[in-house]
Amino acid sequence: MIKGEHADKLLSGDKKTTIRLGIVKPRYEEVIIHGHGRPLAKARIVSVEVKKVKDLTIEDAKRDGFNSVEELLDALRKAYGVVKKNDLVTIITLDIVKRLDKLERTHPYMGLEPVDIARLALRYLQDDLRDEEKRIMEALTRTGSIRSASITLYGSLESRWRIRRALKRVLKLLIQKRIINT
Repeated sequence: MIKGEHADKLLSGDKKTTIRLGIVKPRYEEVIIHGHGRPLAKARIVSVEVKKVKDLTIEDAKRDGFNSVEELLDALRKAYGVVKKNDLVTIITLDIVKRLDKLERTHPYMGLEPVDIARLALRYLQDDLRDEEKRIMEALTRTGSIRSASITLYGSLESRWRIRRALKRVLKLLIQKRIINT
């Protein structure tokens, strides 16, 4: 999650990192950036660096979209409250892989990977998912592919059509609810 003004800077390229208080260990190599109450982009994590607040540099601030270290510290205080000079921060460098406001209409999944659709569905459509769809989306996030999810859920590759059908319905719901834009 990124606040709106920071999300806009990330999408424009003025912001290359996100700095979080504490030690953050990302679970995935690629993440969905959320801001303005919806998913905005898919990004690849390029690097993760931990350092003390007192060691933050002007370069760190500029990569994070700020003009000075003090401006960066003000934003951290606004987000987290008290920030001490010996507190640790995690600097996560991101590379935007795909903007979710520029999807490919001709692609079966609009240019999204099945696992991305599954993650978005589990985050934004909990109340709208049928039981089987929820199981499918969870299996996709765990296994990372339609093939593996089909074997995990149904014991064979022959039921991939069920997963594809669920993905198309879920994608349609994500668009109808304006969670992603076409």
